[in-house]
Amino acid sequence: MLYPEIEPYAHGMLDVGDGNLVYWEECGNPDGKPVVGLHGGPGTGCSPDMRRQFDPAAYRIILFDQRGSGRSTPHAADYGTDLSVNTTAHLVADIERLRVDRGVDRWMVFGGSWGSTLGLHYAQTFPERVTEVVLVAVTTSRREELEWLYGGLRRFFPEQWHRFRAGAPEGAVDLVAAYDELLNDPDPAVRRKAADDWVAWESSVLTLNPDRKPSPRESDPRWRTAFARITARYFRHGAWLADGQVLREMPRLRGIPAVLVHGRWDMQGPVATAWEVARAWPDAELVVVSGASHSAQDPGMTEAVVAATDKFAHRR
Repeated sequence: MLYPEIEPYAHGMLDVGDGNLVYWEECGNPDGKPVVGLHGGPGTGCSPDMRRQFDPAAYRIILFDQRGSGRSTPHAADYGTDLSVNTTAHLVADIERLRVDRGVDRWMVFGGSWGSTLGLHYAQTFPERVTEVVLVAVTTSRREELEWLYGGLRRFFPEQWHRFRAGAPEGAVDLVAAYDELLNDPDPAVRRKAADDWVAWESSVLTLNPDRKPSPRESDPRWRTAFARITARYFRHGAWLADGQVLREMPRLRGIPAVLVHGRWDMQGPVATAWEVARAWPDAELVVVSGASHSAQDPGMTEAVVAATDKFAHRR
């Protein structure tokens, strides 16, 4: 069960350069153990439930909306927003700038889905700033993972993939690249339809739970456009990471304890990736949740995630 709802005691906009202002917030215990939360997507922005995955009496919870998403500005839903200054390297630099701005020496890193790729890469870049790591629905953004998500999954979701495929130009081979072009088309109607088609595919493979209710933000056209535009751009470029880079650099995390939580039936990101990360990281414990898929709302996922953050709550 998640911790009770909580409101931030501080929030603001951090100037990270390139004309970008990143929204950040803090909640929980101002004197508690610092943890930074990295949302998924890329491009989803933070949700209030992210605050509830940590014991508010123990943690100083620091969340932020990554460039172009959520409450950060400029917003990726706006056609004129320059995404050339929105890359994985920019986000890693933003995390480190936020750490310095908030006066944190070292902190725990928490990330889900895309946030796990980002969290791993940040920790590998600044291991001396990381105390522990908790990752949920583990990904590393390798080429094979992306090809599975936007192609291989058609074997399990043929009807949904057919609709996704039909949204791209006839003859397009690289669907992610094709959608990236559509999402940056001068015609707003083209961009809007591409965003709707992209989100429909992502939502259809998020969970195997037939009772899943879409998040309210999925009905927001601006959220759909920003999410689709950022995600397509990142994955068209392999998140600007060399293929397999995250796994090759796992030795940099030696000595940092971690818990990896993954659904057994995660279709978006099969459990093999989490297993490979754990195998390359002797300090990491892999928790596989039976019956769960990619969604954090799947049965058993919440309990496993909260147990993971509780494990480190009082570790100094």
